[in-house]
Amino acid sequence: MGASILAVIVSLPATPALAQSEGGASAPASAPAQENTIRSVSVVGTQRLEADTVRSYIRLRQGQVWTQAAGDQALKDLYATELFADVSIRNTGGDVTIEVRENPVINRIILEGNKRIKNDKIEPEIKLAPRQIYSRSKVRADVARIIELYKRQGRFAAQVEPKLVQLDQNRVDIVFEITEGPKSKVRQINIIGNEKFSDNELRGEMVTKQARLTSIFSSGTSYDPDRLAFDQQKLRQFYLTEGYADFRVVSAVAELTPDKKDFIITYVVEEGERYKFGDVKVDSKIRDFKSEALTANLRIKKGDWYNAKQVEDTVEGLTESAGLFGYAFADVSPQFIRDKDALTMSITFDIAEAERVFVERIDINGNTITQDKVIRREFRLNEGDAFNSIQVKRTADRIKSLGYFQEDLEVEQEQGSTPDRIVLTTNVEEKATGELSLSAGFSSIENFIFQGSITQRNFRGKGQELRTNISYSSYSKSAEIGFTEPYLFDRSIALSGDIFRRDLSSFNFFNNDRNTTYKQATTGFQIRTGVPINEFLYFQARYGLSYDDISLDRSLFFSDPDGTGPLPSSCDPVLAGRFLCDAIGKRLTSTLGYTLLYDTRDSRLRPTRGHSISLSQDFAGLGGEVKYIRTRANANKYWNLSNSGFIFSISAEGGYIHPLENRGSSAAGIDDVRLTDRFYLGEPQIRGFDIRGVGPRVQRIFFDGEIQNGVAVNVPRLDKKQIQDDAIGGRVYYLGRAELEIPLGSGAKELGLRPSVFVDAGAVFNVVTPLLQSVQAKSVATTTTPSLPLYYNVNTTGTTPVLEQTTVATNPDGSARVPVMQFEERFFGDSWKPRVSVGVGVNWNSPFGPFRIDIARALLKEPGDDTKLFTFNVGTQF
Repeated sequence: MGASILAVIVSLPATPALAQSEGGASAPASAPAQENTIRSVSVVGTQRLEADTVRSYIRLRQGQVWTQAAGDQALKDLYATELFADVSIRNTGGDVTIEVRENPVINRIILEGNKRIKNDKIEPEIKLAPRQIYSRSKVRADVARIIELYKRQGRFAAQVEPKLVQLDQNRVDIVFEITEGPKSKVRQINIIGNEKFSDNELRGEMVTKQARLTSIFSSGTSYDPDRLAFDQQKLRQFYLTEGYADFRVVSAVAELTPDKKDFIITYVVEEGERYKFGDVKVDSKIRDFKSEALTANLRIKKGDWYNAKQVEDTVEGLTESAGLFGYAFADVSPQFIRDKDALTMSITFDIAEAERVFVERIDINGNTITQDKVIRREFRLNEGDAFNSIQVKRTADRIKSLGYFQEDLEVEQEQGSTPDRIVLTTNVEEKATGELSLSAGFSSIENFIFQGSITQRNFRGKGQELRTNISYSSYSKSAEIGFTEPYLFDRSIALSGDIFRRDLSSFNFFNNDRNTTYKQATTGFQIRTGVPINEFLYFQARYGLSYDDISLDRSLFFSDPDGTGPLPSSCDPVLAGRFLCDAIGKRLTSTLGYTLLYDTRDSRLRPTRGHSISLSQDFAGLGGEVKYIRTRANANKYWNLSNSGFIFSISAEGGYIHPLENRGSSAAGIDDVRLTDRFYLGEPQIRGFDIRGVGPRVQRIFFDGEIQNGVAVNVPRLDKKQIQDDAIGGRVYYLGRAELEIPLGSGAKELGLRPSVFVDAGAVFNVVTPLLQSVQAKSVATTTTPSLPLYYNVNTTGTTPVLEQTTVATNPDGSARVPVMQFEERFFGDSWKPRVSVGVGVNWNSPFGPFRIDIARALLKEPGDDTKLFTFNVGTQF
């Protein structure tokens, strides 16, 4: 390394050195044309190779007769080894001298200019490696492989120029200078021969799309030869589903524009005639399957337009039906009879004879951390059971729902040792199940947020979950630790528990500021146990004990009406509101509850099909000071629309809390359900509305004095920022949602973008109307004079009437003066009528944490509701 290195960059020659020998430049100039006997064969110019090694590559031997043809063949043999940059052979009177210049040794390989495709994707395509012998053919092969890699990415204008950096000791660095070029787009798709369907209809069936501004997020605008072949199949499938059984693609040509930036694709098609179904029947050779009964239940009917997709679905349905009864290898084959004159397609579904199959063995491969029993207990079949295709599919769904393995997991079916035996094999790829999360962010709900959590969802490989969580924001703080054992004593009994501390600061808005009202500190624990009743029905029981301390800021909301204490001693309704004064206190809550869940979803993490229905009830009053029964119901349904990536879902939920204690008279505005136990609705449950923006609320309206027509009046401040708004919740709520998740191209999908459109509807209501206040202003009391009400006095002694405040209740003429109004409370929102909003949203698994943004507009609302157009969350789960 201490020696100096002279590096010279040269471009690789385009023609091989062999051309020189064939042209005669390196041919043995001194060799005689006549034949003679070879007396010796010597080698000069070698550095790494032995002379005997060089001689072993050729056929020239001592004692042989020298010919020009033999010399030329020796040259070809030596160049074929790709060990030499130059070779010459001389024959001087029978003494043959082979002079060689060895190819250099590769020191390192360097990639330059590649931005779209990283080194770790290109390097596996390069066959050359350090310490190998350099050869031009291998370099050219590597260049071709790199260019092919870029072509697969849709960059047909990519260029790769290899260069050599010559080093000492006959070593070289190989530099691949890459010019990636733009991504080749599909400029135009032309279709020739279509009469029944328009070009736009057919283009809509293709995966490849024309490059337009509207397709900016689509990856289908780049040209891909494999996608071109797939689009031909898509066209054929489309026509076959519309009855055109003779349809064919005559040709599909992709032409690259001269600038190599775009492609123009042209399809030539023949549509043919449109067919209808003729006679459709089932011919079953399985004794448990009656042909007549199966034929009667077919959805395909004679006279309907021919549809190849219905034929495929029928084959799949018959195969699944056979698998349901244990015939795993049932062969269902449709036999077509085409009548070109009547334009009908008759079909007979032949079900070949098969034996009932039993599970011989269950194999699990690939799990290095997860214990076998964790996977096996999710199997709905055991060794020796009759095969059931529905149970196999359910098994795959349950294993995927664990969240420990890959998304495309399947339970494969293989022939066993005998025809009536089957082996079920699951090849799993384990994912990381431990999560350490530290995040900070800002949300429209809680302002600054910090959250830290440690979760191991597969603790010790036993499927147990251990979790801890700490969160802090401007208005809430919490710490929690929990543990779940899903199979207690290896039985289908789940046991879990949590210990928590949560501090919540409730708030309202005034003058565009978020103001803390009451603070709730909750400390407690909950224990849960659950058992499955059957495959889809699950029962859970729970017990929880919590201690709540609800308080108000004494300096802001308390007063000393008796004037006996140095500090404020009691909650002042004028300052806080009666509903807040009613909420404060310390109380113990002991709850016993249950949940009954029916769940057929394919995944609990991100479902695409199936539904779930749950009913929950909690009884508070088994000890403690709080007594109520809270009931909730929830239902969800998911559809994967035609396996196109569109996921449509609807959900509905509702709840009712019934008090079991009498806390006071409703005439005094006291509800038997405490403020902190009621239901609330708003962001994020129903988008388009603010936090707790839906439902019963008390608004405190403040007044200003004005002179109108020479008379003093109280004028309310109706600016929303000047109104103090407090949500007080309700006993009943309902909420519904319909959402469509829209698939994007592979590029956006890799970024974790999942957009959706939605409709939300809901309401919360049914609360005792609070005792409202209308407070007049008081004058400042002196030590001898008690505080007196203030009244308006219109002073007209000057040129302009002036509004004054006075403790005198009457005008000089004896008429009553207008009292100065400080504020007035109004009650809104206690209505069952639905609030409805529509909007669009997107989830993004960003590098700095999950991100959710929604833009929603409220279509239906009630007086007092708070709406909000734009909401987002960063750094918290959604």
